[in-house]
This record gives sequence, structure tokens and C-alpha cells, in this order.
Amino acid sequence: MKGELAEAERLLHQALRLSHREDNRQAIAYTYSAMANVAFMQGQLDNAEKLYKASMSYLLAGDMKEDDNAILEMSLKLASIYAAQKQDKLAVAGYQFCILTLEEKIAKQKDLPEDVLPAEEKANTRLLLGMSLDSYARYLLNINQLPAAQKMYEKALQIANDVQGETHPQTVVLMNDLATVLDAQGHHDEAYSYVKRAAELARETQHPEEHMVLNNLAAVLMHKEDFLQAKQVYKEALKQAQQKGDVASVQHIQEELAELAKRRKGSK
Repeated sequence: MKGELAEAERLLHQALRLSHREDNRQAIAYTYSAMANVAFMQGQLDNAEKLYKASMSYLLAGDMKEDDNAILEMSLKLASIYAAQKQDKLAVAGYQFCILTLEEKIAKQKDLPEDVLPAEEKANTRLLLGMSLDSYARYLLNINQLPAAQKMYEKALQIANDVQGETHPQTVVLMNDLATVLDAQGHHDEAYSYVKRAAELARETQHPEEHMVLNNLAAVLMHKEDFLQAKQVYKEALKQAQQKGDVASVQHIQEELAELAKRRKGSK
């Protein structure tokens, strides 16, 4: 993966030189954006930030509007960078800008006929709003603002359900994440209803993260003090994690099983 990213970076530098030589502003903006994505994936956040800003500057200097999905997608990535750098004011401002702008855009587009704006484009804008809500929810969860994170996850899940359907992999992940934030607030029964459904869907669709969903289901069962059922689900999650070679999950589940054993002992 590292070698592939380095090769991509080399090719993009060549493309950028060529775009500048031909003074192709659209190609320059696109190349900066692609370079920013590569830097972002490599964890070079300062470099990614500069490149996203350069791309946005070129696009906005042309005829692209501030509420264009391409601009908003890069704005969302900038917010994620600020969140990772613990620049909280910039992160919150970025997330809120994306969410409010997209909500306004969706409201304006709602009644436009198919020949003016295709349904696919409307759906893409709604999915970008879902991505923004999901990213903001993860940030809020990370800084322990649980009720606010819950609200964002609920909205993101509603969009995923409406646009992609209940069985889509991202819908299952959001269901699981919403269960996590509910469980963390002590709403164990509500968390259980979401994570149980997520586990059922993950099993039916052979979701690549089924073991993670099962791990979350087991944790909720443990918090509900259904220790016997929790142990069975943890064991199934552990088996799947081992089969997939997910070392981090294996370690985490083993730690959770140890915690479960302690709780069972303490309850006797």
C-alpha cells in the first residue's frame, strides 16, 4: 500500500507539472485534490490541508459555487484534518458549514423536476450530507459530547436508510455506531434494539465488519447483565476476528472477555 501511494504521488507530480505548462486550471485543481487525497491517506495532514485549499482556490476562482459538492467534500476533509489535529474551533466550524450548506441545498433542490436535476444527483447530495453527519458524530463521540453525537448519528442513519436501504454496508455500520453512543449514555435497551438488528443484517449480508458488530452486541448484553448470552456472542466475534486476521480486534475481544468474567464473578 505504501509503495502504491508513493507511485501515485510521483505520477500526480508529473500531471501537475503538465497541467501548469498547459495552464489547464481545471486539471490543476483536480490534480491538487488527488494529491491531497494521497497525502491524507499517508497521514501527511499539514500537506493535505495545503493541497485541498489550493484545489478549492482554483475551483472557486473559476465558475464553481461554494455549495458545489466537490467544494463541500473537500471542506469535509479539511474539518476531519482539523479534528485529527485537535484544532477544535476550526473542526466544528468546518463540520457545521458542510452540514448547514448541504441541508439548505437539499431543501432548494427538493421539488426540482428530473429534467432539471437528475434523481442521482439529488441522492449524491443527500449521501454527502450523511457522510458529513457521520464524520461530525465520530468527532463528537471522541470528545465525549454524547447527546450531540447521537443526534448526528440518527440523522445520518435516516439518510442511509432512505437512499441506500437497510441492507447497505454503511447503513449497518451507522446502526452499530448509533448503538455504541446510546450504550455509552446508559440507554442499554435502545442500544440493544439497534445493535441486534445490525448484527442480523451483518450476518445476512456477510458484512466485512460482522465481528465488530458482534463485539458491540456482546458489550451491550454485558451492560444489560445478560452475561451468558454476552459470552456466547463474544466467542463468535473472537472466532471471526481470528479467521480474518484482525489482530487489534482479537486483543480487544479478549480484554472484553476478561472484563465479562470479572463482572460475572462480582455479580454472584
